[in-house]
Amino acid sequence: MSKDNKHTQGSPGDFEDKIDAAMADLEADPDEEFHDGDFYDEDDADQSEDGDDSFDSWEDEEASDGEEIAEDSGEEYPEEEEYAQDGYEEEPDENSQDEAEEEAGEYENAEKEAEKAGEESASDKEFQVELIPPHSHQNRSARRANKSARPTKISYVPISEEELDEKITPIPKKKHKGLKVTGIVAAILAVTAGCAYGAVSYYYSDKFFEGTYINGINCSNKTAYEVEQLIASSVEDYSIEVAARNQETQTISGSQINYRYMSDGEVLNLLKQQKPYKWVCGFMETRSYTTQENVTFDKSLLQSEVKALSCAQAENQVEPENAYVALDGSEFTIVPETEGSKLKVKEAYKALDAAISGSQTSIDLGSTPDVYAVAAVTSDDPTLQATKDAYNNYTKASITYTFGDQTVTLDGNTLKDWLQFDDKGQLVQDDASFTQHIRDYVAQLASEHDTVGTTRSFNTTSGRTVSVYGSAYGWKIDQESEVAQLTDEIRTGTQTTREPIYSMRANAYGYNDIGSTYIEVDMTDQHMYYYQSGSIIFDSDIVSGDIRYDDRATPPGIFTLYYKKSPDVLRGEKKPDGTYEYETPVTYWMPFNGGIGFHDATWQDYFGGDRYTYAGSHGCINMPLDAAATLYSIIDTNVPIVCFY
Repeated sequence: MSKDNKHTQGSPGDFEDKIDAAMADLEADPDEEFHDGDFYDEDDADQSEDGDDSFDSWEDEEASDGEEIAEDSGEEYPEEEEYAQDGYEEEPDENSQDEAEEEAGEYENAEKEAEKAGEESASDKEFQVELIPPHSHQNRSARRANKSARPTKISYVPISEEELDEKITPIPKKKHKGLKVTGIVAAILAVTAGCAYGAVSYYYSDKFFEGTYINGINCSNKTAYEVEQLIASSVEDYSIEVAARNQETQTISGSQINYRYMSDGEVLNLLKQQKPYKWVCGFMETRSYTTQENVTFDKSLLQSEVKALSCAQAENQVEPENAYVALDGSEFTIVPETEGSKLKVKEAYKALDAAISGSQTSIDLGSTPDVYAVAAVTSDDPTLQATKDAYNNYTKASITYTFGDQTVTLDGNTLKDWLQFDDKGQLVQDDASFTQHIRDYVAQLASEHDTVGTTRSFNTTSGRTVSVYGSAYGWKIDQESEVAQLTDEIRTGTQTTREPIYSMRANAYGYNDIGSTYIEVDMTDQHMYYYQSGSIIFDSDIVSGDIRYDDRATPPGIFTLYYKKSPDVLRGEKKPDGTYEYETPVTYWMPFNGGIGFHDATWQDYFGGDRYTYAGSHGCINMPLDAAATLYSIIDTNVPIVCFY
């Protein structure tokens, strides 16, 4: 084989075909001369066909050896170097090395046996051929080591076909070569992929994964410093819109308050929490984070800006109004409080300070607690609710007074007029004024219906009509008691029909309240009558007070019986010495006007006529003993006693 074609590539199949051809030749001529491949030295190398002075590699030396063997034998024997040149030589491992050493040992034993046989047949001067076991690395190394040694005299030893078959061992075929190549390629790819993955992981050791957003900023493939620079640039254009009650929205820009970003390490902490080897996840999902933008600003400048807001100006301040009770038709309702627009500047500053510190871009002061002054009384105030309920009771109250056949009603229509309201319709609570209205109303009732202290026309038994003044008889309303009860009924919304509370009562309602049951004392006729239901049930002559003396004359009027007692002693005024002007025992005593009353007077010579004009009493009505006894038995305390002249 020439040097020019020693690198011609071939397949393992070609190599096996050449081996088979060589084996066929050997079988055809067992006496063929064989020559060892390593039988030339460096001088022979100088005489190579191409004229090279040196060999480029071990492969060149092996190629030259092959050529010389081919010239001696007249045939080409495929060397394992040619197989290796075709790309199929494998690196020696420990097993192959052991096999090679074992084969080399076997070869040495065979050679010794051949030499011994040669000595025995020295007459046959034939050469013994040294067979090189295929794929023997040890032989290959031996050839390389002896490349400069010249070959010794060659002796030929006859070899039988059996020995030839034993000496020439076919080259075993390579098995599973493709799987090994595939495994090597896969391993190389795995290592390459691992290195690439590690390189990308190292890349993301100080950068955020793909698909990472912080505060809405795309931070993909950026360092913490780069992200903070983006955040800082985003706050440069910061501003906050301030909305206020009844005012146009105003804006405070970041430059007005020296607003700027300061790093607090939170972005870096987010980066440190990232696992670099998980960088693939960034391509499969988006991660969003929200960090507190650590900003700073000049608080004194903010105070100035707050004071300059239109909502903080005096002309725009409107005081809030309290909730109140108002009359809506026939019902009292609560009118809610009004917010007003009186701004508490200090609280407004606090609200803005918190909003700006939190990077808010807008704030509504109108909905921020404690920024505006609030009403002292709100619609949910318990006292206000109680007032509304109380005054609604006023409108529900209805008190109907009865005066015989006559009635007078007090209801909400009148009560509403007693309440006070301001220009807005707000109820003005004035309990003293309302109570005075009640007092005035009761007094009006008394003036219209009381008969005590009034003069009445009275038709006498004799047929005369006289005017009788009654200071101790008639209807008289107890105004204090009535005011108290009426006030309570109004506040509780009571609906009732009743009489007023009286301190004095009469027998009948109306102008003539004497009625049909009464005692008539006609001091002109000196006679008395007892009427019961319009009929006389008793009458008697009398002696009244002595008219010659003003202090003894029986006073006219209408009276009622205080009590009756039997017997008793009548006494006059007490004198300085402790005695009385008189002391007169009587059997029946029936007083009706102070110390004046009915009693028996056995000392009178007669009764009636004109005796009262000269022998009258001290003011009492004197009666005969039997008449006094009859009157004592039938008289009642509530029967009016009408005395007249």
